Amino acid sequence: NGKGALLTTEQCLLNENRNPVLDKATIEARLKALLGVEQVIWLGDGIVGDDTDGHIDDLTRFVAEDQVVTVMESDPADPNYAALQENRERLAGAFGIACRPATDAATLDSNVLVLSVKPQQMREALAPLVGKLTSQLVISIAAGMRLTDISRWLGGYSKLVRTMPNTPALIGAGITGLYADPSIDGEARRQTELILGAVGKTLWIANEALMDAVTAVSASGPAYVFYFIEALRDAACALGFSEEQGRQLAIETVVGAAALAANSTEDVAVLRQRVTSKGGTTEAALNSLNADDFKAAILRAVKAADARGRELGDVLGKD
Repeated sequence: NGKGALLTTEQCLLNENRNPVLDKATIEARLKALLGVEQVIWLGDGIVGDDTDGHIDDLTRFVAEDQVVTVMESDPADPNYAALQENRERLAGAFGIACRPATDAATLDSNVLVLSVKPQQMREALAPLVGKLTSQLVISIAAGMRLTDISRWLGGYSKLVRTMPNTPALIGAGITGLYADPSIDGEARRQTELILGAVGKTLWIANEALMDAVTAVSASGPAYVFYFIEALRDAACALGFSEEQGRQLAIETVVGAAALAANSTEDVAVLRQRVTSKGGTTEAALNSLNADDFKAAILRAVKAADARGRELGDVLGKD
């Protein structure tokens, strides 16, 4: 609105007297022009957990439906060809986007290319693009794939960004680590934030070596939380609750505690201490966890995930 405040489309439609100013289509067209994303090419059939739908649904709020294209490379001789064709037709029907079976000249008429293929298939998927990219921003969401390897497989192309989302992105509550090649300018960074920001928060990382740590903490992190919820549910059942009651108690406790931590200016250690009364039930539970080396076990687990991520990066980047 020119004063540093972000307004919704509906708010933009009315002036201070609540009278219409511009029609919604005009406002959205101007927003899309301002955002600078003309066409997004989606190479592959998944983002997180092999589920593209949620991200495309969010993305088409910022980029016109007919400017989002998914490319699912497939050979008619492939036994999975029929399933891929069915998936292309489903996505086209659900979101009004273009779905193509191969990378062609028309497909490359874009300014953003998202690499959403399995890491093991990345080199093969990039082969048709060698020598054909000019100024497109290439965003990889493939776990473990280093930009040096992607650049090499693209014939030295360097306008690249590496990202690592997590599964809560499926409900718009994700956190995505972002790392950009040094050649990436502010505009390309903004476009990356727009696309990945459609499914949650984003965090820029200055050192690509830390992207394996992003994977270990936030990409693998939901599994740790689910494991804790599972254990807390089982504990509730052991104390006499039904499985459904235990599930509800465990999930709502974790959701509420996370929301409290997110909205508090105090460190989580302080919040923990406030729940822990001297000689009380919480102290008894925490003493038991400390006796089992709970915090150190989490640290060891995350370090193991980080080490495995670096190992996979070495393997996936081999020619």
